[in-house]
Amino acid sequence: METTDVLVVGAGPAGLTAAIVLAQSGHDVVIVDAQAEGANTSRAAVVHSRTLELLEPYGVTPALVGRGVHTPRFTVRDRDRLLVGVPFDGLPTPYPYTLMISQADTEAYLLARLTELGVKVLRPARVTTVAQDGSGVTATLGDGRAFRASYLVGADGMHSGVREQAGIGFGGGTYDESFTLADVRLHGGVPREEVILYFSPDGLVVVAPLPGGTYRIVATVGEAPQHPDVAFVQRLLDTRGPKAVPAVVDEVIWGSRFRVHHRIADTYRRGRILLVGDAAHVHSPAGGQGMNLGIEDAVKAGEALSKVLRGGSPDLLDAYAAARRPVAEKVVALASRLTSLATMSAARRPLRNLVLGLVGRLPAVRRRLAWQLSGLDRRG
Repeated sequence: METTDVLVVGAGPAGLTAAIVLAQSGHDVVIVDAQAEGANTSRAAVVHSRTLELLEPYGVTPALVGRGVHTPRFTVRDRDRLLVGVPFDGLPTPYPYTLMISQADTEAYLLARLTELGVKVLRPARVTTVAQDGSGVTATLGDGRAFRASYLVGADGMHSGVREQAGIGFGGGTYDESFTLADVRLHGGVPREEVILYFSPDGLVVVAPLPGGTYRIVATVGEAPQHPDVAFVQRLLDTRGPKAVPAVVDEVIWGSRFRVHHRIADTYRRGRILLVGDAAHVHSPAGGQGMNLGIEDAVKAGEALSKVLRGGSPDLLDAYAAARRPVAEKVVALASRLTSLATMSAARRPLRNLVLGLVGRLPAVRRRLAWQLSGLDRRG
């Protein structure tokens, strides 16, 4: 049996971040992941200001900032008409923008930093059983290997085996709507300095720039195809996107479909087990909060664990759990409100757009949204 200070289960953005925080703080950490390889698709594509601030002490932020597209505005539009403009360029942060970058790149930079710290991800390595007692946690892998750790961090996603083994509930539900996602090359009337939510009468489509001249498209549809093609994405933009200068899809690089869940773990701590990321909360991608909230969890959990491993009170872990769940509740509520607006019935969409156009003129509303979306309202 191998021993370590902390075993991290799951090598997505949250798990990698937790391992970096612990390793940089001088602790022995082992990180395992069930997949043979890391992500090679973009999936989450937004890194907000607060996340960049949190990652700065851990040597990851410069690489992310150098690679991603800096978008200083988040806008809601009805075709060509601006309804709400949310400016980030006036925020009191070194990173006054939304950073658009593929999750594959984010994970690659996190992994590179972890490797610099002398930690390698063990993969494929699926944890099958987890048992804890007063002095530690024992995790057994599918191949029979076992690890004994003082603490375990569950970062193994929405279907977390760690959460299940710990007996932690995961209450919530699933939205009825189906979503389509595609990374495309296009030309036409879509700016590269904005993340745009088109709230058209025909439905929602999100258009956001990514590095390399590509764009992320997300849309609500009745039944999304498993692999959206050029013709499908083009129809979405023709009926929901810009009209004066239409956007023309040249190529679909990658695409998929998904349904949106909204769930929060009953607790983020059970004894010597902590949850972070999607193992602790899942919600709508509206506002691009999911990965950011998971990385924030991981930094807070890693820093709390470091203090406990250095002799601090285990009550610090209770404080982590007590603080993070209300944060998730707040973020899930914001994402749910945005999703409800985006998926409103066709009959109510014209009135919704009229009201948004009026409310969007209020500077206080725009400032509040900028603080919430950037995550800066969660400082401290």
